[in-house]
Amino acid sequence: MLTMTSLEAQNQFGTLIDTSQREPVMITRRGRPVSMVISPNGSPDDLMIQFMKLMSKVAPLRGAEAARAIGQTLGSTAPDQGLTEADVARLIRESDNDPV
Repeated sequence: MLTMTSLEAQNQFGTLIDTSQREPVMITRRGRPVSMVISPNGSPDDLMIQFMKLMSKVAPLRGAEAARAIGQTLGSTAPDQGLTEADVARLIRESDNDPV
């Protein structure tokens, strides 16, 4: 994942947009994350995975805390699909190994 300062993003907007088509881009200001740019290309599931990977870099969650956060994000989707906390943790681990 590429990280750019807010000034770099402003001065290199074309690069920001082009790069976000291939990978998520985090924008920082004074060393702190302030924005993330991801492409809406692909399926909604792909977009959600990209978003979760970005968020895991900003505010890492593990185990039950991650499952709870995903459950709140997805609403009742995970239980409706028969996903347990262990299933969600496994999916997170697997997605960590996938390039974004």
